[in-house]
Amino acid sequence: MIKVENLRYRYPGQDKLTIKDISFSIARGEIFGFLGPSGAGKSTTQKILIGILKDYKGIVRVNNKNISEAGGDFYNDIGVSFELPNLYSKLTGRENLEFFANLYRVPTRPAEELLALVGLEEASDKRVSDYSKGMKMRLNFCRSLVHNPAILFLDEPTSGLDPVNAKKIKDIIMELKSRGKTIFLTTHNMNVADELCDRVAFINEGELALIDSPRRLKIDKGEKKVRLDFSREDSIQSQEFPLKDLGRNTAFLDLLNSENIETIHTKEASLEEIFIKVTGRRLE
Repeated sequence: MIKVENLRYRYPGQDKLTIKDISFSIARGEIFGFLGPSGAGKSTTQKILIGILKDYKGIVRVNNKNISEAGGDFYNDIGVSFELPNLYSKLTGRENLEFFANLYRVPTRPAEELLALVGLEEASDKRVSDYSKGMKMRLNFCRSLVHNPAILFLDEPTSGLDPVNAKKIKDIIMELKSRGKTIFLTTHNMNVADELCDRVAFINEGELALIDSPRRLKIDKGEKKVRLDFSREDSIQSQEFPLKDLGRNTAFLDLLNSENIETIHTKEASLEEIFIKVTGRRLE
C-alpha cells in the first residue's frame, strides 16, 4: 500500500537534508509505526506521503499511485489526523464533520455515527471553540474516518487524551486494522507503538535506524533472563536466572517450590530502551 525508495528531502533555504535517503514499504492491513523524538523527521515524512510537501527526491507510491502525479482523487483514498487539530471553531462538532464530508467524492459516514464512536454524541451540537483539547483530538480523529479511507495517517492519535479515551481510540484503530485498513502511525510514545504496531521504524536525524516488529526487537535486544520477585521476611527480594535450560535449573526450581513468588517475568527490553541503545538519543 505504501512504498518509499531512497527518499530525500531538504527544506527550502536549508543546507542539510531533513530526510536522508530512507526506504521502507507497508503492506495492506498493516499498522506501521514511525517512531522518533521531536525533530527526527516523522512529520516531514508523513507530509510527503500525503502530498503536502513537494520537490522531494526518490520514489513515493501510496495505494499504487505515484505521489508526484496524484490528483484530487488521491485524497478519497487516504485519511489524515494531524497532531494539532485543524477544525473550524465556530462550527459545532457535527457541522465540522458534515462540512468535511462534502469535500469528498465518495460515500461518507454519518456524523452522528462517528461522534458516538468516540463518545462525543452529547457534544455534537456544541461549538468546537468550547471543546476541551481532548475533545478536539477525538473530533479530529473522526475527521480522518469520515470518508472510510483505505489508508490512515495518524500523527500522535492519543496525545492529550485521558487513559479511558486513549484506550477507546486504540480500540478503534485495532478494529480498523481488522477491516483491512492500512495505518501509518507517527508517534514518540513507545507504549502506544508497542500496543498497536505490527512493525516499527526508528527514525533519528532523518535516517532510519532499524525496522522490525516490536516483539522481535524486544526479544533480540533484551536480556535472555527471567526474574523472580518473592517475599521473604516482610520484604520483596529478586533473583535472576538465564533462560537457557531454565526447566533444568535446580536453583530456579528450588526457589519456585520454597518461596512465596510475587511476580515472574522475562527481561525483554522496552522499545524506548532499544531506541536509546540504537540511536544514542532519548525520546523527547
